[in-house]
Amino acid sequence: MKILAIIPARGGSKGVPRKNIKILGDKPLIAFSIEQAKESNCFSKIIVSTDDEEIVAVSKEYGAEIPFIRPSELANDTASSIAVVQHAIDFFESKNEYYDAICLLQPTSPFREKNFINQAIEKFTNSNSDALISVLQVPHEYNPHWVFEEDNNGKLHIATGESEIIKRRQDLPNAYFRDGSIYLTKVETIKKGSFYGEKLSYILNNPNLYVNIDSREDWNQAEQKLPTILPLL
Repeated sequence: MKILAIIPARGGSKGVPRKNIKILGDKPLIAFSIEQAKESNCFSKIIVSTDDEEIVAVSKEYGAEIPFIRPSELANDTASSIAVVQHAIDFFESKNEYYDAICLLQPTSPFREKNFINQAIEKFTNSNSDALISVLQVPHEYNPHWVFEEDNNGKLHIATGESEIIKRRQDLPNAYFRDGSIYLTKVETIKKGSFYGEKLSYILNNPNLYVNIDSREDWNQAEQKLPTILPLL
């Protein structure tokens, strides 16, 4: 399977200004994802999609390719990740360069265990799925079968639509949330406007590595975690 790794990194982050090239530990944040992609030896090409020349320079220093500068309309707060990936696919196909699947590696989820990318790709390849995402298990107290939604009249209903709540924790089905570390999707599915498709597989991540950097508090959490998890990366 021919897979393109895309690391999206716009220059205009607000929660942590310039976070994609801000130094975490001893290297820029984006370097974690670039180096992990390279170490996996799974990708036909590893690119960074960015609108920022400083990010371009840092990304090249760590070994990523920058085949284009992302258009400004895809680098604002409202631009979707799917549009960014579709733009990259269109760019390469206009040059008669085709891929079977895309692996989106968000630099804001920088901590991936050794061989985690390889394991994800192996499972995806063998799963006959449209896509595979990395996930973490939802703690039982936040399981959707125990969560309530408010209706237009201000009344609460079980989020899953059931009339009776599941009484025992042991009877709750497993529930998962996206941790943002890995999105693997067939190109044909992305062209339909989805990262997930109809057949979605998953790989369970290590909860001790979880961080999704969107705010100063998230950044501080990443700095605190890094010394203890470095041997796993």
